[in-house]
Amino acid sequence: MIRPKLSLRRPLAILGAALIGLTGVAAVATPASAHHTEISATADCDRLTGERVITWKVKNSEDNKDATIQKVTSDPDTPVTSLVEGVKEAKPLQGLVIPMASSKLAVQRVPGNTTKAHLQVYAEWIKEGKVTAFHTANGDIDLAADKACTPAPKCVEVDKATYSHTFDGPKGTATVKLDGDLPLCGDGKQYFTLVSYFAPRPQFATPQYVYGTPDSNWIGGTQTEITLNVEIPDCHTQVDLIWGGKDQVIDEIVDGGTRYDNKKLGSPGAPGNRSKGPQGWYNGGSKSCVTPASTFASKCDGSVAVSLSNDGKISKYAVEFEVKGENGFTKKVSVAPGKADTSIVVPAADAGKIEVLVDGKVIENGTYSWQRPEDCPLPAVTTKADCKEFALTVTNPEGGLPVKTTFTYGDKTETRTVAAGASETVTFKAGKDKTAVVALPDMDLELQAIYTPEGNCGGSGGGGGDEPGLPVTGAAAGGIAAGAVALLIAGAVLFVIARRRRVTFTA
Repeated sequence: MIRPKLSLRRPLAILGAALIGLTGVAAVATPASAHHTEISATADCDRLTGERVITWKVKNSEDNKDATIQKVTSDPDTPVTSLVEGVKEAKPLQGLVIPMASSKLAVQRVPGNTTKAHLQVYAEWIKEGKVTAFHTANGDIDLAADKACTPAPKCVEVDKATYSHTFDGPKGTATVKLDGDLPLCGDGKQYFTLVSYFAPRPQFATPQYVYGTPDSNWIGGTQTEITLNVEIPDCHTQVDLIWGGKDQVIDEIVDGGTRYDNKKLGSPGAPGNRSKGPQGWYNGGSKSCVTPASTFASKCDGSVAVSLSNDGKISKYAVEFEVKGENGFTKKVSVAPGKADTSIVVPAADAGKIEVLVDGKVIENGTYSWQRPEDCPLPAVTTKADCKEFALTVTNPEGGLPVKTTFTYGDKTETRTVAAGASETVTFKAGKDKTAVVALPDMDLELQAIYTPEGNCGGSGGGGGDEPGLPVTGAAAGGIAAGAVALLIAGAVLFVIARRRRVTFTA
């Protein structure tokens, strides 16, 4: 028998793993003779099974002789197999032939926590049926430096999962997606919620109040992506995309109160930083969350009652109203959301032009001037005539404005201002003119009377006397006709003139 010359060789083999690569160091067997085999090895981690996969390489040193592997011993004691050309299934390494100047690869699966493995191969070289040489080779691989091989997870735990998100605050939309290809484990669910608020300013400020209904949904099982939508108020607002369900929503964000802090997705801290994307919060809006409105009611005395309200859909904050009139009149009042105020009355002297302002600007439909109400009682006119005098009296009802009155008879004109609840009489010397005119310029009205004295003044008169005048009510033809009949019967001299129209009654 030929004794081989001893030689030490320890090559390092490195294999890039298909899932998570591990490296192994194999010790090459020392040849005992000129005929010998050499063993080297590399190792992978099979993440599906959690096993280490060792690939042994056994090399035949001879260029002109095949080597037959007669015995294989392994530690750990698991099968060592090799693929054979033309055979689908791997065969045990023991019994296989290594062609001359060639090598054979064999695979051994060992537990994932294996720290070292050993392979011993006994080979013979046979010629004409006789063993001409034999050799036992040993190989080792050290796996201690590698992490234990464990199976790849089939799911991700809820508390370890990460996400990515999109966010559009002005539109009130957001999406959240689970990262990676693995679902959440078991029945685990992670909720996310999108919520919008009324806000007092377009920058962060308090107090804030939830607007509408927050939108909440979860990721879990086969549901790995969600879309959230909320309605945005047509005013200053804040929109937040938060970690958690509706139970995490803060209904009122107040000074010194609870905040979302890192629950907002895209925050620098946990849990918000477990989702990658833009900052999940927005502040904006172009107008205040109030609905200031005003209505006006003119009174017969010339004053105007101003009603202020703040009860629209977006009314969530108090409104500071300012009411201005003429002559420096001004009053301020605060109206709470959903409320109204009717305390302001602009006096007649200041009601020529009224403005209602909020934040220094006149609100929509916030300008008004006094207008005489249609149901205000009109002044009454009575007359008294004889052969020497023609007397005209104007009576102004209580509760109204003073009335400027012009009395004209012939070439004589008298002007009087009749206070509310008072009367004014002007007496003219009877003349040849048969008519007199009573004008109310502030009301754009005129009254015309025909002089019909009592008794017979030279044969031209008729019956007469004191007779109340008809109130001016506009030019209702039926009323005028009835008044004319009454005047004819009573011998009165009063008649009514409609606005911008002169109607004459003769008694």
